[in-house]
Amino acid sequence: MPIRDYARFPVVSVVSVLRRLFICEGLDADKARSVSEALVRADMMGHHSHGVALVPWYMQALTSGQMARQGEPAVLSDRGACIAWQGNRLPGAWLLDLASDLLIERSAQFGVVTLTIAGAHHTGALAVYLPRFTERGLMPIISCSGPAAQGVAPYGGRQGVFTPNPLACGIPSTDDPILIDISASITTTNRARQLTQAGELFPAEWVLDAQGCPTRDPAALTSGGGTLLPVGGLDHGHKGYAMALLVEALTQGLSGLGRHTAPTGVLMNVFLQVIDPGAFGGADAFKEEMSWLRRSCRDNPPRPGVERVRVPGEHGLAEMRRAQEQGVLLPAAALSGLGPYLNKHELQWPDCVEAGSARRVEQ
Repeated sequence: MPIRDYARFPVVSVVSVLRRLFICEGLDADKARSVSEALVRADMMGHHSHGVALVPWYMQALTSGQMARQGEPAVLSDRGACIAWQGNRLPGAWLLDLASDLLIERSAQFGVVTLTIAGAHHTGALAVYLPRFTERGLMPIISCSGPAAQGVAPYGGRQGVFTPNPLACGIPSTDDPILIDISASITTTNRARQLTQAGELFPAEWVLDAQGCPTRDPAALTSGGGTLLPVGGLDHGHKGYAMALLVEALTQGLSGLGRHTAPTGVLMNVFLQVIDPGAFGGADAFKEEMSWLRRSCRDNPPRPGVERVRVPGEHGLAEMRRAQEQGVLLPAAALSGLGPYLNKHELQWPDCVEAGSARRVEQ
């Protein structure tokens, strides 16, 4: 399969191959489907650091037992509108699919439903879970953090306490939804790992080395004892720091499994809340207001050097539609680690429908 820097592949074929690959490694079929779809959707939306590139890492997690192959979440508490699960190291994508089914059903009764998951495996990009809710006129809020990892220091410090702590929200409107997926750190640990492997640098000083000095070198984080800077960097990083504390309260505090217990391995705590606007001022009124706000942002006169104002999620939705029509874009680096696993199970990667030269696919 000769490609240069990127290629497009049929979405259904890629999901099918990955699903079979995970099943061959012992993952339950329903869990394999959730994981494969979540990874491919990430690439479809342009989140390549959380897409197919993670497959080898997931395979290693299955081999080591960091990700459970079979099982169910344990229900720690269920008060109808408030639910808490123990994730038992099961795939985060599958747990979020399971939780989404439950919360969509219960939101019709309660208006607002919240679920926490303690000790899931990796969830991937949170943005990929948002459209499922906004298509139904619901507003999801999702955040996660890793209780066993500490790659982000509090603002002014140089010793890691937090993970990047993403926070995502889907806001339905009469037009396309607003899809927000941000993190409390400037970038992610996965991105740092991928740049280190490629021998590349960050575009700017996004990392502190072990002595607390800013650097562009991702190896300062991956092997040098450094930390990621919070959003806002050296100038306004107190804002990212505050956001990290909020996510810690939602995921570590509410889940019942926190950092102070010093868990080990790859773990993810998740907060998922679903809001039905119909339980408040009305679904139509909500969508009209959000559509007005969306248009007001998009139609805002751009400052010099900016072509036009975009709304969060606009690029990801456009990329997803393009992927559905033309195939999912996968960087060559994302495919480089798949060969041994495909060969092991005698699986054939689908032929590409388009290949091309260098192009910037993600920061």
